[in-house]
Amino acid sequence: MDVHDKLDQISALVEDARAMPMSASALVNRAELLGLLDDLRELLPAQLHDADVLLSDRAAVVDQGRAQAEQLVAQARAEHDRLVEETAVVVSARERADAVLSAAQSESQRLLTQADDYVDRKLGEFEIALDQLMAQVRRGRERLAERQAADGGRAGSGDGDTEGALGAGLSAP
Repeated sequence: MDVHDKLDQISALVEDARAMPMSASALVNRAELLGLLDDLRELLPAQLHDADVLLSDRAAVVDQGRAQAEQLVAQARAEHDRLVEETAVVVSARERADAVLSAAQSESQRLLTQADDYVDRKLGEFEIALDQLMAQVRRGRERLAERQAADGGRAGSGDGDTEGALGAGLSAP
């Protein structure tokens, strides 16, 4: 039996006691009440000892819990700091990568524009050279035609074959 059971018995004894008329007093069996109180006194030291053990265990458990909580908080702070630093490094790396990519795209566009300008210039020069060559070919054919006209009738000479060979390969524009 524990302390609470003994207290319940004492309360029941007092409640069941015969009331005194016109008073708040009651008649209680003195020997029975004293016996219950003695039993209660015997239980209290054991119960108090058990409570002291529980309290000391509780204090140790609470201290251990606090130590573990502090350790967890320290680990969490370290992890937080690591993640923040890692995040800062990642953000910095991304910004640097974006800057490098932007610079590379700008340089690529500049080189492409320069290459296009160079090719256009060279094609223009080639066009001029071709026009000059075509003019020379025209003049050469005109001279050939003038000479043939001046020679007039020398049919059967080897020059007619040369004109045919030249005329087949080149035509006037």
